[in-house]
Amino acid sequence: MKLRKVTAASAAVLALALAATACGSDDKDSDSADTGSGGSKKITIGIKFDQPGIGQKTPQGYEGFDVDVATYVAKQLGYSANQIQWKEAKSADRETMLQRGDVDFIAASYSINDERAAKVDFAGPYLLAHQDVLIRADDNSIKAPKDLNDKKLCSVTGSTSAQNVKDKLAPKAQLQEYPTYSACLTGVQSGQLDALTTDDSILAGYAAQANFKGKFKLGGFKMTNENYGIGVKKGSDLKAKIDTALEKMVADGAWEKAVTANFGPANYKNEPAPKIGNIVK
Repeated sequence: MKLRKVTAASAAVLALALAATACGSDDKDSDSADTGSGGSKKITIGIKFDQPGIGQKTPQGYEGFDVDVATYVAKQLGYSANQIQWKEAKSADRETMLQRGDVDFIAASYSINDERAAKVDFAGPYLLAHQDVLIRADDNSIKAPKDLNDKKLCSVTGSTSAQNVKDKLAPKAQLQEYPTYSACLTGVQSGQLDALTTDDSILAGYAAQANFKGKFKLGGFKMTNENYGIGVKKGSDLKAKIDTALEKMVADGAWEKAVTANFGPANYKNEPAPKIGNIVK
C-alpha cells in the first residue's frame, strides 16, 4: 500500500511538471512574427528567386530591390538579417502561401489588384512600376508603342504582357513566347527578337546585370500601372506595422538608396516613392 501511495504521488508530480512544460512551450510558440515582436527565432519571407534586380538567389545569398525592402521591414519588426528565412514565392503560389501560413509576408514584384486583394491584404504600395519594353541599345526604330507593329515582341510563357500590347497598342505585333526572360533577352540581343515586354522594374533589373550592361535600353512607354505591395495574410496586424516601416524607409533615404543600387546601371527612371495606400489605376 505504501509503495502505491509513493507511486501515485510521483505520478502527480510528473503530471504537474509536464503541464508546466507544455504551458511554457505554448507561450514561446505564441510569440510569432505575426505579433511583430521579433521574439521568435526567425521570420519567413517570400521573394522571387529568379528576377535580377528584384529578387534573386545567388551563390552569395539573396539580392535585389525586394530583398532590400523586405530586409529593412524585417529589421523594423525586430528581426536581424540572419533571422530571415527566405522562401521562393512563384507568382501562381503567392496567395496560397499566405493563406496557409507558409510565409509571414511576401515581397515579390507583387502587383496589387482587386482579385488578389480579395484573398490577401497588402501593405504599401512601395513601388510604382509600369509595363514597358526592353530593346537593343542601338535600336532607334521603336520610339512609341505603335512602333511595335510588325516587330517580334517577346514575353515569358503564361504572361499577359505581350497580349496586352497587341490588344491595346500594336495589333500587328508578332508575339513570341519564351520560357524565361533570359531566353527573351538572348533573342533580342542576337536580333532574332525585337523587344521584350514586362514590368519596367524587372526589365531594369535584367539590363543592370554586368553581362548586359550597355546592351539594352528601356522604351519608357509606361503602358500600365503596377503598384507593388507587400502581401500578408488576410486580417494580419502585420499590415499596419509594415506600412509604418515602409514610410520610415522612404523618410530616412534607404528606399532611394535601394532603387539606385539595384536599378541604377540600367538608367531606370523610377517614379517617386508612392504614398501608403495610394493605388494608381
